[in-house]
Amino acid sequence: MPFPATHPALERALTARAYLEPTPVQAAVLQETTGERDLLVSAQTGSGKTVAYGLAMAKTLLGDAARFERGAEPKALIIAPTRELALQVHRELEWLYAEAGAQVVSCVGGMDARREQRALAAGCHIVVGTPGRLRDHLERGHLETAKLQVVVLDEADEMLDLGFREDLEFILETTPGERRTLLFSATIAKEIAQLARSFQRDAVRIDTIDRNEPHGDIEYRAYNIAPNEIEHAVVNVLRFFEVRATLVFCSTREGVRHLHSSLLERGFAVVALSGELSQHDRTTALQALRDGRARVCVATDVAARGLDLPDLGLVIHADLPINRAALLHRSGRTGRAGRKGICVLLAPYTKRRVAERLLSSANIVATWSAPPTSEAIRARDQERLLNDPILTEPVAEEDLALAKALLAGRTAEEIAAALIRVHRARLPAPEELFDGVAAPPVRHQAPERKSFKPRDGAPAPTGEKFVSPGGPMAWFRMGVGRQKNADPKWLIPLICRLGHITKKDIGSIRIFDRETKFEVTQEAATRFKAALAQLPPEEIKIEPAGADRPALQADRKPAYRAEGKPAYRPEGKPAYAPGGKPSYNKDKPPYKGKPRKAN
Repeated sequence: MPFPATHPALERALTARAYLEPTPVQAAVLQETTGERDLLVSAQTGSGKTVAYGLAMAKTLLGDAARFERGAEPKALIIAPTRELALQVHRELEWLYAEAGAQVVSCVGGMDARREQRALAAGCHIVVGTPGRLRDHLERGHLETAKLQVVVLDEADEMLDLGFREDLEFILETTPGERRTLLFSATIAKEIAQLARSFQRDAVRIDTIDRNEPHGDIEYRAYNIAPNEIEHAVVNVLRFFEVRATLVFCSTREGVRHLHSSLLERGFAVVALSGELSQHDRTTALQALRDGRARVCVATDVAARGLDLPDLGLVIHADLPINRAALLHRSGRTGRAGRKGICVLLAPYTKRRVAERLLSSANIVATWSAPPTSEAIRARDQERLLNDPILTEPVAEEDLALAKALLAGRTAEEIAAALIRVHRARLPAPEELFDGVAAPPVRHQAPERKSFKPRDGAPAPTGEKFVSPGGPMAWFRMGVGRQKNADPKWLIPLICRLGHITKKDIGSIRIFDRETKFEVTQEAATRFKAALAQLPPEEIKIEPAGADRPALQADRKPAYRAEGKPAYRPEGKPAYAPGGKPSYNKDKPPYKGKPRKAN
């Protein structure tokens, strides 16, 4: 359907941007019943909220005027939770209100506050900012709010989650009471409803989210991987899909730094985005992704909200999200504005049930499988090469002449092989994953227990036997068992990586419900223990088991129990006879109290 009637200047801007029909949230806020009332809107991420409230506030700001008058004190204030979202809103409103002559100023943390002060002093119509920086300008007297007609709270739930409630209340209390307040949020939780009751008047409630349906434009996939192969799985997923832009989410800044360096070393055009970077570095990284100089962005959850990257076709959760909201907001960076997107969760075997609960809480049905193998990636590469547009584009005369010169000295097969080598040289090599065939089941029956005859001097734990080489061995244990989908397919490479040993140094592996015991050759045991001592606390704990475990009871014997010395007994405490009964003085009664009466 066409856009509802709005201001002519905004209609021209929409036409220039090829906006032919509104999204559901845009159509809802422009209904005649909303008029110029306050709005409380919940809408799915990527649904066009910025343009929606830009259109909704046009009648209040412009009325019947064709253009804005010269800017003085601002008429509209938009508050966003993060710098990236605020700058994105600034860009959107600039083109939307360009025909109307609006002056839009951004005030965000990390930018030059003096430049913002000069822009505010010069006069403007719309101010976009983050809560902390806006409050700072208010307290310093740089921002005037007396003539505000519209206040917009964008991503209000995120602002409350980030602890901006006090700043929001301070800002809203300085604005005129007759202002129009538009509140946009992904969810209308109790805190959001309370905020709306405090600062809105007779608000129209608009809900464009179907709570029982996940995002229809996103295809969800979940890959079972070994815990120590997350990095390799990221590489193979990137190579398998080969989209123009990808976001890879990590839980920590350290994780972002490590994965960014690793992908850069492998030849990917990659940038990093986290809270520790300056605003200039963050803006540069996002711009590189937008204009195609970079194809991968490794980020923390700072990029999970508000970012609009039009060509983003793939989101990878290298680390699982902490909750349902984080999953939805991370995934919502793709599949925006009617475009299709793919979301991939990398679920280590030990966290598969966590991943399933996460997907279930978000009402998402994901396709579970093993990650792409190197063979599948090479097959995809061959298919992409055969269908590459470079082979179907019209040939220029200059190129045709050079092609004939090449054919004069070489065969067509040689030239084609050279083209293939050039094509492969610009692609990072796929990784060989230890387990790339099939994902283990979530709940599986333990294999039949087998009898085991222990070696001389070695412990004999009963459990699930997989390997049994010869030679003197030392037993170790780790706190991962069947309940966490322990399997030799990923345990062996994990043990090798953590202990700096090779596969041939590992003997029998016994998997129990809550732990796993395994053998390491005596020759490698010393360096294995030394490597374990250097492991960080977050790694899976591995320690000696059985005969190699320290004799704690012997170590804890006190010095006074040394050989040949009697046991220590405090003074006054009765000694016990060999028969087990206490000895006592016959002159004293063996009881306390009054003596018994004689018969």
